[in-house]
Amino acid sequence: MLKGKKLAKGVRCIVIPGTQKIWRQAMHEGLFDIFIDAGAVVSTPTCGPCLGGHMGILAAGERAVSTTNRNFVGRMGHVDSEVYLASPAVAAASAVTGYITNPEKI
Repeated sequence: MLKGKKLAKGVRCIVIPGTQKIWRQAMHEGLFDIFIDAGAVVSTPTCGPCLGGHMGILAAGERAVSTTNRNFVGRMGHVDSEVYLASPAVAAASAVTGYITNPEKI
């Protein structure tokens, strides 16, 4: 979805693999190069912003399209932020367009 594309202006894309095994697999498949070339950042496995602790937490008025499995007010940062749960394909397509996007349109 991101190969040969760039993130929309003003979009942050943070890729956090779920486990060390998945991180290693993505590295060996060359996916990190694709993510980074598109403008994303790649982290080691961690909870990151999904628990509202660090690495891209949301400020008031910010919106996120997230592939996490939980969504409640304040989960990923400020209580006045918005979080939309989506599949990885929808999240990637949305990062390219800058709005929630059906991946079939990319």
